[in-house]
Amino acid sequence: MRDGLRAGDPMATAGAQPPPAAVLAADLRRFITDEALPLWAGIGRDRVHGGVHERLHLDGTPDLTAIKRLRVKARQIYVYAHADALGWYPGGRDVAFEILEFMLLAGRAPDGAPGYVHLLTPEGGVADARRDTYDHMFVLLSLTWLARVSGDAQVLALVDETLGFVDELFDDGKGGFHESVPPSLPRRQNPHMHAFEAMLAFHETLAHTAAPPRIAGLRALLERHFLCTETGLLLEHFDESLGRLATPEGDVVEPGHMVEWAWLLRRHEAIFGLPRAALASRLLDDGLRFADPATGFLPDVARRTGKTQRTTRRCWPQTELAKAWLAEAEAGRDGAVAAACAALERLRDGYLAGPIAGGWIDQFDGAGRPIVAHVPASTLYHVFGAVVEADRVLGRGP
Repeated sequence: MRDGLRAGDPMATAGAQPPPAAVLAADLRRFITDEALPLWAGIGRDRVHGGVHERLHLDGTPDLTAIKRLRVKARQIYVYAHADALGWYPGGRDVAFEILEFMLLAGRAPDGAPGYVHLLTPEGGVADARRDTYDHMFVLLSLTWLARVSGDAQVLALVDETLGFVDELFDDGKGGFHESVPPSLPRRQNPHMHAFEAMLAFHETLAHTAAPPRIAGLRALLERHFLCTETGLLLEHFDESLGRLATPEGDVVEPGHMVEWAWLLRRHEAIFGLPRAALASRLLDDGLRFADPATGFLPDVARRTGKTQRTTRRCWPQTELAKAWLAEAEAGRDGAVAAACAALERLRDGYLAGPIAGGWIDQFDGAGRPIVAHVPASTLYHVFGAVVEADRVLGRGP
């Protein structure tokens, strides 16, 4: 366990008074700046083959056998570029540029076709050449933030090039995106959610003219297709026309995505000065229906019927729950600051307390026992995002 988060410490003992909101935000920020960012810029980078390791073992050594996902490279570029822009990690842009160099060399059109490949071997060869929509949304997000922090003309050109790839490869002509090239089913709401996130970054960081109409179209797609008409719950899987699947897969609900959308919708409203709609609060409240009443943690998978399908709980739904409550706090909802602090404390004490400094326990079973044998790099994006929001909303005090 990392310093300051041992189970016997005052902050972790049962019955201890929660710290003031600003103190909690500062503690989480120290975790990011002093532990997580140095870890993943150090041991987390592959000094032999380039790029970043997909995951670490629980002792902090890299897993040299793991297939490398393109999206993880993009996520790490985003984190280090954003951290540099905040002044949290001077030199973060240099880390981001090193990862970008590898991503371009190994992942961008190595077979001569447009776009980025899906998976790489541990050595950097192509393991899966499909073009995945979800991956490309993270490429867009990462390039946008690197362009902002660096002002580099070549990165700006890559932003527009990648947006061109997305339009050419994935646009379904109806406001949405196909799952991949070659095409695959089911279609999912998740790539669209991250397209929404990327377009918000396009607008907020670069004032990119492509952003506003795409953002509006994606929000309309959420309301028109992704919400169950009977229950209002966010569904995950769809047929080719984005209709609900008439199979058990069509009933899948992920509470983490419901609260993630809640945060994104509030950010959309705040960035554009829009009225605060009820949908964000409703998605948060509906997601909370699945929370463990004893602990407050969100489970990984539920059903449209309102039942929890999988009681395991990963780290990332808890980060998104904290962000949703932070957005509600900004919107002035009663009790939201306290709820945000409670979610952040659960994240800190339950997930970020080990097994290595700067790492996390990524998943527990329903009884609260760790069930993973590695520390995935991909989770840094979620943890960093939650801490950025905590610092922004709570950092100056409650």
